[in-house]
Amino acid sequence: MSEESTSIELVELVRGLVDALDRCDVDAVVSFHAPDAVLAAAVGRFEGVAAIRGFLEDWLANYEEFAATLEEVRDLGNDVTFGVIRQQGRLVGSGHVQLRNAMVNVWVDGVIVRTITGPDIDEARAVAERLAEERG
Repeated sequence: MSEESTSIELVELVRGLVDALDRCDVDAVVSFHAPDAVLAAAVGRFEGVAAIRGFLEDWLANYEEFAATLEEVRDLGNDVTFGVIRQQGRLVGSGHVQLRNAMVNVWVDGVIVRTITGPDIDEARAVAERLAEERG
């Protein structure tokens, strides 16, 4: 398989992941992850699919309305992707909020083994580029 086809596949997987998040389909979101995947977020570190599922369920429970949009996605090579996601919605009993954050994914055999996410887009991009280089 050529590197270009792998790149297209990973980009499409990220699109599918964000589409599942937009639908609030937690089962679909966790299906993109390896059983022992790790999610490092500004609010904590979640190890394993059960912990990631719990985090997502808790996160989404805060919203009466929720939407996620992929603004940017790049395959940086060596099974590392970088994306920018805009989340917006209406919090339960409150007003509308919007959050723009970066997502760095490390993939093995078509599933995510590690995600780093946070609000500092430039810092996350640098982390993603460093990870791709280290894995090369």
